[in-house]
Amino acid sequence: MAEQNPTGSAESAEEPPSESIAELRARVADLEDKWRRALADLDNLRKRVARESAARSDAERARVAAQWLPVVDNLDLALEHGGSDPSPIVEGVRAVRDQAVDILARLGFPRRTDVGERFDPASHEAVAALAVPDAPAGTVVQVVRPGYGTGEHLLRPAAVVVAKGD
Repeated sequence: MAEQNPTGSAESAEEPPSESIAELRARVADLEDKWRRALADLDNLRKRVARESAARSDAERARVAAQWLPVVDNLDLALEHGGSDPSPIVEGVRAVRDQAVDILARLGFPRRTDVGERFDPASHEAVAALAVPDAPAGTVVQVVRPGYGTGEHLLRPAAVVVAKGD
C-alpha cells in the first residue's frame, strides 16, 4: 500500500531501480572527476601567474638597473681622474648627478623644487621652522633634502624648512 507524504501525494515504498542508482553513482563520479580537474587547473593557473609575475618583476628590475649603468660608469671615470685638477671633477660629478635625476624623472619620479610652495604634509617633511620676515607662515623657505615624485607616486617627501609666523 502506498504511504502519504506530508504533501499528500502517494509515494511508493519500493526501492528505486538499480539502474538509476548506477546512473547516479556514475554521475557523482563524473562530477568528482570534473571537480578534481578544476582544482588542478586552478592550482596550475596560480603557479603560472606566480612564475609570470616573478619574471616580469625580474625583467623590470633589470631594465631599471640598466638605466643606472651609465651613471656608475661616469662615476668610475670621475674617480679615475680624481688626482687631477678638482674643478673638472666637480663638473663631472654634477653632470652625473643630473644624469641620475633625469633617470628618476623618466621613471616617473621627477625631482621636486619646493622652495616658495605652501607646506604640504603629504609631500613635505618639516625638519625645522624659522621666522623669516619676507615669507608667509607655512611656506617652504629651504629644501634640506629634495623630494622625488608627485601625487600618489611620491618616492620620497622633501625634507624642508618652513617659515613660521611671529
